[in-house]
Amino acid sequence: MEIALIVPGARSVVSKILTCAGLAVAVLFAVAACSDTERGAMVSTANPHASEAAIEILEKGGSAVDAAIAAQMVLTLVEPQSSGIGGGAFLMHWDAGERKVGAYDGREKAPAAARPDLFLQADGTPMAFIDAVVGGRAVGVPGVIAMLWQAHRDHGKLKWSELFAPAIRLAESGFKVSPRLNGMITQFNALSMHPSTRDYFYIDSIEVAGALEPLPVGYLRTNSAYAETLRSIAADGPAGFYEGKTAQAIVAAVRDHERNPGLMTLDDLKAYEARRRAALCRPYRDYRICGMPPPTSGGLTSLMILGMLEHFDLSGLRPGSPMAVHLISEASKLAYADRAIYMADSDFFDVPVTQLLSPGYLRSRAGEIHPGQSMGKAKPGELNSTGDPKHAADESHGRLSTSHFSVVDGKGNAVSMTTSVEGPFGAHVMAAGFILNNQLTDFSFQPEINGKPVANAVAPGKRPRSSMSPTIVLDDDGAFYAAVGSPGGSRIIAYVTQTLIGLIDWELGMQGAIDLPRHVNRNGPIELEDQTDLPGRSADLEKLGHKVDVKTLVSGLHGIRVDGLELDGGADRRREGVVLTTRRGQ
Repeated sequence: MEIALIVPGARSVVSKILTCAGLAVAVLFAVAACSDTERGAMVSTANPHASEAAIEILEKGGSAVDAAIAAQMVLTLVEPQSSGIGGGAFLMHWDAGERKVGAYDGREKAPAAARPDLFLQADGTPMAFIDAVVGGRAVGVPGVIAMLWQAHRDHGKLKWSELFAPAIRLAESGFKVSPRLNGMITQFNALSMHPSTRDYFYIDSIEVAGALEPLPVGYLRTNSAYAETLRSIAADGPAGFYEGKTAQAIVAAVRDHERNPGLMTLDDLKAYEARRRAALCRPYRDYRICGMPPPTSGGLTSLMILGMLEHFDLSGLRPGSPMAVHLISEASKLAYADRAIYMADSDFFDVPVTQLLSPGYLRSRAGEIHPGQSMGKAKPGELNSTGDPKHAADESHGRLSTSHFSVVDGKGNAVSMTTSVEGPFGAHVMAAGFILNNQLTDFSFQPEINGKPVANAVAPGKRPRSSMSPTIVLDDDGAFYAAVGSPGGSRIIAYVTQTLIGLIDWELGMQGAIDLPRHVNRNGPIELEDQTDLPGRSADLEKLGHKVDVKTLVSGLHGIRVDGLELDGGADRRREGVVLTTRRGQ
């Protein structure tokens, strides 16, 4: 028996409940336990097709990593504006048997021919952002396939080739274009500038009222080229992507772009390697928060914000109250100020992780926060004897299109994975049926500012700084408690940090924490989510000295939490998220 539950007033969020001891019991986002040791399995992704693919794999006995691979292959197809195998990702893994957190880095890399002046014009000034992001110049060497292959070798249960079946089937039979995908195509009309995307995202290239007609909602979109690519990867592993026909198609699309050609070669693809990295873990209240280390700034910056806020009693404040927003904003300013100076690819730059997370440093930074007055623009902390940072600040924020999903399998293993093509729609170029990223624009366009080098400058083989923040939370016994993350460019850090505060300080369930109205401060004005009650607090925040900017903030948080003998899942209503569960023990 299967019961579908729809959340009133929200996008469809389905909890798939099967019989337990002969009785079907429906619990929203959770399943009551058949035993003390098995909670069933759960997945939360940004698209129903991806959640269904992950559940299919879990019900065949696959691991959390197996399900993550199936979900990513489907997201490439149905959510091309956000993520895909033509981009990069970070994956956090909880091994229930070993009780260990692992971190996998699949961030894109700059081609070997890239130089610090990649985004400078002939006169030495930076290119206009819109001129840089579209075309081959911005495409980094994709890392998703290599990273997932490595994670599968460590934690996979099913055969690699089995994990591609749901996506191949959907690519060949077709999927219906969602309202979000239609809206994104309509908004980003640069897709019509390149034949590969024009032919795929528009109706037979027919003009309506002088403009091409985007794929309408409900249109059945097939993708035989992508199905062929997946078959190659399923059969040959990473070689099916980084070598042969797929690699040749990627390089041709990058180097032959008629307006903005790039530098990638077949050797760049063949040389790509994903990295295992040590997770960054730090206590917060009675929990332990584990995030990704550099080259993403997400885990480190989030841990810094929480480390400062640990000196304040947030549990005594109401969520969204002026004082709660003020304290979180001030801590965020300080952490973002340090992010701009000290964070980049740790393989190229000595990121002072230990200093930035030291209790003494965070205590001193927290001392700069005044409950009654905003500090204005925060300055970076002093980590050297001169008191003058040796590097210039890179305050670029990146673009907004990314995806996150969380998985817990029947054995209690978990995945928290954030994946991106930058974008939206990456470089607005397709190859072999999928979108190519434009992640190289996450580097600083200027290699030095006012005579000081920028840590996040372009270099051959370097990974650009990211803000992706896939997170694993452990409880006070060192057991898995939650997996969560979000898209949103550099706002990701704020979205994830606030959700963690909601879970821990305000003791909300996963959906409640995800539903919190969003506010963001990246060392500037406080951005308040429109169509929530937060804009009504503007006057109070302005009295504290803040500048306020009310705007649409589209997070895409997807998470799973352990609640006693149940799994508690949440999907962001701001997107098309869906939570699904399996039968007990699978």
